Amino acid sequence: MNHAALLALTLLALPAMGLEAAAQGSLSKPATGVDMKSAPSSFSALSKRLMPAVVNISTETVIASGMPTFPEGSPAERFNEYFGRDGDGFQRQGSLGSGFVISADGYIVTNNHVIEKADTITITFSDGRELQAKLVGRDRDTDIAVLKVSSRTPLPFVELADSDKAVVGDWVIAIGNPLGFGGSVSAGIISATGRDLNTGRSDNFIQTDAAINQGNSGGPLFNLAGQVVGVNTAIISQSGGSIGLGFSVPSNTVKRISQALIKEGRVRRPWLGVNVQDADANLIKAYRAKGLSGVIITRVSEDSPAAKAKLEVGDLILTIDGKSVIGVREMTRTLSEKPIGKPVNLSIVRDGRSREVAVTLTELKEDGDTPAAAAPDTAASSNDLGAELAPVDDDMRRRYGISKDISGVVVTSVSARGRAYNKLRRGDVIVEVNFKSVASVTDTLAKVKAGLATPNTPILLRVKRRGETGGWFDQFVSIEIKS
Repeated sequence: MNHAALLALTLLALPAMGLEAAAQGSLSKPATGVDMKSAPSSFSALSKRLMPAVVNISTETVIASGMPTFPEGSPAERFNEYFGRDGDGFQRQGSLGSGFVISADGYIVTNNHVIEKADTITITFSDGRELQAKLVGRDRDTDIAVLKVSSRTPLPFVELADSDKAVVGDWVIAIGNPLGFGGSVSAGIISATGRDLNTGRSDNFIQTDAAINQGNSGGPLFNLAGQVVGVNTAIISQSGGSIGLGFSVPSNTVKRISQALIKEGRVRRPWLGVNVQDADANLIKAYRAKGLSGVIITRVSEDSPAAKAKLEVGDLILTIDGKSVIGVREMTRTLSEKPIGKPVNLSIVRDGRSREVAVTLTELKEDGDTPAAAAPDTAASSNDLGAELAPVDDDMRRRYGISKDISGVVVTSVSARGRAYNKLRRGDVIVEVNFKSVASVTDTLAKVKAGLATPNTPILLRVKRRGETGGWFDQFVSIEIKS
């Protein structure tokens, strides 16, 4: 059995089963001079100071139950409340989560999944005072939501830290509403940063071993200065309870998203209009480029900023506004922080030559990413490439669904001992070898053989690959040739 399959990624909102501020103003302190790695003798003073700004969030959603209610006066009437049904045949569903106040006038940050589809949202402060909250805005991509309450007096609040300065080993505390036990405090350290949980394109979580459980969703992860370094969002667990693998949205992301939600009620994201793949050291070398990382454009959307800037499939992007592109995730995060309507400068390599391209980003309307293709087959092969090739004739077009506008040679099998193993896949159509088009199997193998003449220099293949949805996209593959 695959043990990884036993682990579940759990969002931390808890299905429901229930301040008069002692101080005003920010409860956070400047991080300057605070040693984040040395544990204090006790977290009691810090916890007591921060507690008034941390809130419990309960929601209620009313849906049609699909079942009749028991009539008033009947012996079974008391079961209406038990089943969450009111007298009109509707069922009430609720959830519990956490949040924290970020301004004296009542703005509150939490997770989107805590309040999604809620009809009513109730905020409970640490002294038991309850206020009804209105939804200001929410962002599914980062799972961040902003609420607003009205209070006669200014509310104590906490500030967001610079999460880029948070490092592994820093002490942190989590305050929230785990399993309905409000005002719970747990302590731990930052275990890792930049975690990708494959939940979306904005994945960039802080990992902590501070105990967080269901109901902690939306609650703050504090540094020792009392600044929020992250918003607790998910855990990985076999049982559904904490095993020391908790994940928080970094405060710099929270700051950017919450400001946009407060200003406009939604998040506007910049759009470049390309699909890209990571470029490893071999691909960089095959492009005859300098550096260790980058991304290669595999698709350019029509009428996109990239198309208008004349970017092309196969372009290797090395930097954005002078910042190195480490990979696809880094590029996504970098672009997400760029202003819409203003140009960004890309350093690219095309046909072995470096170029500078200015692209003016527009607003993202929809996500058109192509899903990844299936895993490759492996079969015996003995040529220099380590893959069986065939001409793209009518039979192959029918067998692999190759469209008429694609020409080259099709891969029919890949040897487990060949150079192309884990690089090419059955059904791939090779269209270029080292930037030169290929027209036949003989032509392809000849160009591969020519590449062997330069030891320790990878061969670069451009292939057409079919995605799970049936569409074809470009993929760039480096075949390492060792002397």
